[in-house]
Amino acid sequence: MAQKFGGKYSPDTSARTSTARQAVAEARQVDAAGAKANILFIPGILLAFLSLNEGALGLMLGLGGAAVLTLAAWLTRDGLRAAAAYDQRKVARKPSIPRKLFGSVLTGAGIAAASLSNDPAVLAAVLYGVAAGGLHMLAFGIDPMRDKRMEGVDTFQQDRVARVVDQAEAHLASMRDHIASIGDRRLEARTAQFQAAARKMIRTVEEDPRDLTGARKFLGVYLMGARDAAAKFADLYKRQRDPGARAEFEALLTDLEENFAARTDKLLLDDRSDMDIEIKVLRDRLQREGL
Repeated sequence: MAQKFGGKYSPDTSARTSTARQAVAEARQVDAAGAKANILFIPGILLAFLSLNEGALGLMLGLGGAAVLTLAAWLTRDGLRAAAAYDQRKVARKPSIPRKLFGSVLTGAGIAAASLSNDPAVLAAVLYGVAAGGLHMLAFGIDPMRDKRMEGVDTFQQDRVARVVDQAEAHLASMRDHIASIGDRRLEARTAQFQAAARKMIRTVEEDPRDLTGARKFLGVYLMGARDAAAKFADLYKRQRDPGARAEFEALLTDLEENFAARTDKLLLDDRSDMDIEIKVLRDRLQREGL
């Protein structure tokens, strides 16, 4: 669908500030899975159709292989997205399930079943399966196998940050999906602008886990409330385009954005104060020691 861009004489210029455009650009990131992962669904579909005239045994093997290949494609796609989210964060836990690894194994099993549906040679099927699984692993890589941590920060604190960040990102994603269901680009831009402020706080906490105490209520309770408000507003606005409800929701986003920005600035100021204190203490020690 074509998209209008704000200009000098565009009626939507007030909403298209530079901050909003930047927030929308950040929110509309390219899917980490991409077309190469979606193409993996095609072999399973083709195998299912080609097995319809292969007799009872060939049909069962073909349909079973198609199901396994489809599951492998789904796991691989989710594994690519999980790996991309892991790479973007400074503190992250490894994926609980190695989806890409399972995708490689299931791809090999699906190809082996597809081979057996046309040729009863077991050795050939095994070789085809091993080759397919190996190529899949070379093409998509393996899953992160270690937690990503920061030096100088204890494991318990980093685990707390990782859990809070995961929860906050889930709230933001749910909120984005609810607003996107309305189909209003201006509302999507306004929501993305608030989410940019929330993610700035998330990045601040990731860089210094000591800030978690001051930000936990914002990243937990307040984001959960924003998600619930977005869900109720989207449900109401899709049934009845009430301008009053829209104005109230946009006012809520403004209040949230201002409070998140103010809290983030305070966290950064506290970090600067802590750094200044450390520098002063170190200088005093050097002076006392005559260095």
